[in-house]
Amino acid sequence: MPQPQWQVRPPTSIPVDFLKAVKTFCPDSDGQIAAQLLWQRGINTIAKLLPFIDSDRYHPTSPFVFGQEMKWAVQRLKKAREAREKVTIWGDFDADGITATSVLWEGLGEFFSPGEQLSFYIPNRLTESHGLNIPQLEKLRVSGTKLIITCDTGSTNLAEIEYAQALGLDIIITDHHTLPDQRPPVLAIINPRYFAEDHPLYHLSGVAVAYKLMEALYETLPDIPRSPITDLLDLVAIGLIADLVQLQGDCRYLAQKGIQKLQKQLKQTTRPGIAALLKLCQKNGDRPTDISFGIGPRINAISRIQGDATFAVELLTSRDCQRCQQLAEETELANTRRKALQKTVAAEVNQQLERLDLSTTGVIVLADRQWPGGVLGLVASQVAQDYGRPTLLLTQSGSLLRGSARSVRGINLYELLKSQQHLITGFGGHPFAAGLSLPVENLSLFREAINQQFRQSYPDSHYLRSQLEIDATVTVSQLGKTLFRELRLLEPCGMGNPVPKLRLNHCTFQQVWNKNMQDTKGNKVQYLKTTFLLLDDTVTEGFPGIWWGHNKDEIPVDQACDVVVELDFNTYHDRYEVRLIDLRLSQNPDSSTLPTAPALLDWRQAHPNLDYSTNVKILEHCPKDWPELQRVYRTAQSQADFNGIAEKQILALAYQVSEQSPEQILDQFIGLAKALSQQQGKISLEGFQQRLGLSEANCRRGLALLQQLGFPWQEQQGQLQFLAPTVPSDVSQIPFFLAAIAEELFQRQYFAHAPINTLQELLQNSLNLDLTT
Repeated sequence: MPQPQWQVRPPTSIPVDFLKAVKTFCPDSDGQIAAQLLWQRGINTIAKLLPFIDSDRYHPTSPFVFGQEMKWAVQRLKKAREAREKVTIWGDFDADGITATSVLWEGLGEFFSPGEQLSFYIPNRLTESHGLNIPQLEKLRVSGTKLIITCDTGSTNLAEIEYAQALGLDIIITDHHTLPDQRPPVLAIINPRYFAEDHPLYHLSGVAVAYKLMEALYETLPDIPRSPITDLLDLVAIGLIADLVQLQGDCRYLAQKGIQKLQKQLKQTTRPGIAALLKLCQKNGDRPTDISFGIGPRINAISRIQGDATFAVELLTSRDCQRCQQLAEETELANTRRKALQKTVAAEVNQQLERLDLSTTGVIVLADRQWPGGVLGLVASQVAQDYGRPTLLLTQSGSLLRGSARSVRGINLYELLKSQQHLITGFGGHPFAAGLSLPVENLSLFREAINQQFRQSYPDSHYLRSQLEIDATVTVSQLGKTLFRELRLLEPCGMGNPVPKLRLNHCTFQQVWNKNMQDTKGNKVQYLKTTFLLLDDTVTEGFPGIWWGHNKDEIPVDQACDVVVELDFNTYHDRYEVRLIDLRLSQNPDSSTLPTAPALLDWRQAHPNLDYSTNVKILEHCPKDWPELQRVYRTAQSQADFNGIAEKQILALAYQVSEQSPEQILDQFIGLAKALSQQQGKISLEGFQQRLGLSEANCRRGLALLQQLGFPWQEQQGQLQFLAPTVPSDVSQIPFFLAAIAEELFQRQYFAHAPINTLQELLQNSLNLDLTT
């Protein structure tokens, strides 16, 4: 498996007012890391920040922005209710489709009699595919159905839609998958893909689209429902997070509101099935990871193992505690079997990958007649992430190969498959995930053709590099409750807002151990987790961690490592812990010796009573910006090269930063100008700048402002002379000067508090980049 490239985000200059706003949400810490992450992810104004963190400040979008399509759908539902027509919900078998079916089952159940007027159908994953199919359409017509409402499916089923029309069936599509070139001939299609990508509804998943339809119906007929529509939000959150859509706009709002309802299930149970699932996966329901690692995989496992996921809707919507407990236990057993199958298939896929020439492969296409189709999407996703390439895994079913495809980064998988329509019998999905089928005899030609198309569409080789984007570098001593609460400001996380990745350098592992998982009946499951304690030189006791799916022999216990982790809270053990994402041997495993290239010493709090002679270059003033610190570091590097490796010159950060406000800096400016005008003395620009401790650019801004505030000056041969004060002429530029000072002060605070290993890594990376360009 190729080692992913670690990409550490450099620090960004953040205005003081934004940092203060972030800090109000994390009073136990300075908010620096959260502010950096939020800013880098586009939450870069207070106007964006407040509704991002506090869902009560967000204004959700009206369902009627879908326009005439939504109006047609609501009108047809009203007609069906008045005529007592039979309505069938056509769902899908993954977690998004199951929750979407459940939302429509409960929501429409307020307007139609469940079982009598209202029914639902979910295709069998192992014997049918996603979407509409002709045999079942015929059965529904015979049973008396007049109206079909799809959820999380149907947009591209053009042939099946035309057949349904011939049968006299009306169809309303609610879906979020890629649209066909022309609008399908249905009564109404509610699909956010018609919106622009920056629209707040564009990223809705299937369950969220179904919820928007229910919102419109509840608003149109407000006197009929007995339960509030918000009772459906916990189902919406499960489907949204499990489907890995971008949690932006209304998606984030609905997920936040849904989690607020979900976390009440263990104490005020209204959905005994969900409460039972939370207990079985040892979660509280208050975290998005409780869905992505707990409830979501269990719902998906039902169809992956059994094919028929019909009982999943009963599990989520029934109020019968005893029945729900039984169904939850069946779900748990399916999930443990899924883990074992997934591990087996992954091992067989890796055997094939060892025989693959990755230098000539842009799209990985592998097939085996024995692979169970239910877990291929999961394995394909992992392979795609590990190898940085779109991955298609196929299994044989009669004369066809069927399977799942997953993509990475900016590679549009849907368009790649669309380019090969002449070789495949069917496909559907979106740019990052799809399902497909093709004749067995077309496999070789398809593999060659899609790789050729990939090379034409993505000639830049950077698309094939597996990358791990790292958000911040911390120490083991920073891990725990305070940092966890700070990082929770970003939740719920998902595509476009991933779980923060933290890097720790020069760590060692203790008490490394692994064991096989067990199911609820005590049977061993062939799925590993390795546990450990993580240490560095900032702690004396290790911090607990887990590495899922890996063996303890993969962790070097006698060598220092750099690691990438995610910080988490383990509900079952009531402790904070890390999930290990990746590791590699430290370039300088022995932290007790000085590196050959100059490193940094942290003397920002106090100067040690040590004699380093000429080996240490001391920086006594705080850098005013990042380029200044880079220049000082580069100078130290050049000096070390000139003197030879034996010098081992190190840059010692020996500055201290006082807490000042922009207003105080302005007062110092005016005070210094008054004193100099009274003394009628002269001072060099450099001396003036040093007295104030500001950058040259901001010093120049301040001097220009002083002229407007009635403190005239003149410059001759590099010397400043202040004249007698005059009446102020303009004060309008004061806010702009204060804003510039605020930004510089933020930089000072960053250089005063940033972990020394973070500064060392960023400086060395910038130096390495200079040397290679």
